[in-house]
Amino acid sequence: MVTPAWSGTRYLWRIGMLAAFALLAATGIFLSIVQGVASISLSDIMTILVHPTASTADQIVWNIRLPRAVTGALVGSNLALSGAILQAVMRNPLADPHIIGISAGAGLAGILVLILFPAYAYLMTPVAFLGAMGAAGAIYFLAWKNGIKPVRIILAGVAVSAFLSAGISSILIFYSDRVHGALMWMVGGLAARSWTDVTVITPYASIGFVLACIGAYYLNVLQLGDDMARGLGLSVEKARILLTALAALLAASAVSVAGLLGFVGLIVPHIVRLLVGTDYRFIIPGAALFGAAVVTLSDTAARLLLAPVELPVGLIMAFIGAPFFLFLLRKEV
Repeated sequence: MVTPAWSGTRYLWRIGMLAAFALLAATGIFLSIVQGVASISLSDIMTILVHPTASTADQIVWNIRLPRAVTGALVGSNLALSGAILQAVMRNPLADPHIIGISAGAGLAGILVLILFPAYAYLMTPVAFLGAMGAAGAIYFLAWKNGIKPVRIILAGVAVSAFLSAGISSILIFYSDRVHGALMWMVGGLAARSWTDVTVITPYASIGFVLACIGAYYLNVLQLGDDMARGLGLSVEKARILLTALAALLAASAVSVAGLLGFVGLIVPHIVRLLVGTDYRFIIPGAALFGAAVVTLSDTAARLLLAPVELPVGLIMAFIGAPFFLFLLRKEV
């Protein structure tokens, strides 16, 4: 059974870690606003935030940096929550929406909209969700053989991801005259994010976070194994399908505004789990906050490392995430 979490020093430690994650997220958003190629002093930025005008500096802060920071925080939160849910549902510490192909499903659907039906770009998120769910269904179908085993999930996910990535590449080859924006979207980046993107992702992030908090109990039960979960009265397959759909929705909403940004859902839940334990009542809010911090801080680093040239944040996450994945692979398999 899940150990009691609401008393004693363990509880105080977990609350302290959540506060630290919140501070990191606030720091990431703050640095994303104050740092950039354009030189604007901290005092000027604080004045602009309190008393906006129509100056160039105001436009940079309010219409470029601030929506980018908020979008990055929400994208990081959604991807981290998606990874945390998938790791519990699949009972696999290597599960991540990018690695197992769910993001690739959302990406293929998104590319189809972006290149073939640009007039329907406002439908990007629901279409990406359908693509993500299709990928998740294919993974389950391929991995199922007298039950689900963690290694089969990863192998099936890698195969599905490769197949969908080939589909994306084929579309880009056949429509090479339209691929510039799509290529940047594939790498994963937050350049030119606007308040429109914030408006798109905010409802999914808000609803997804609430549903993930509600689902924390079921995620804790699923960690006990299918037989124990059934003994506690849980409809295991129904819970697994609904939670996978929630993870797909969170990943699809992030992909629809930031592209194929990988490894956030792998790295963040692991670090949070090491610091707060295995209770999903703490992992869920911790992953949301720490995911926001990781993406906003990485995006700020991507802007400043080779300034004035801006790197996509997806490259930074790949440089961090690939060695982390290899470390976990050697440890777990």
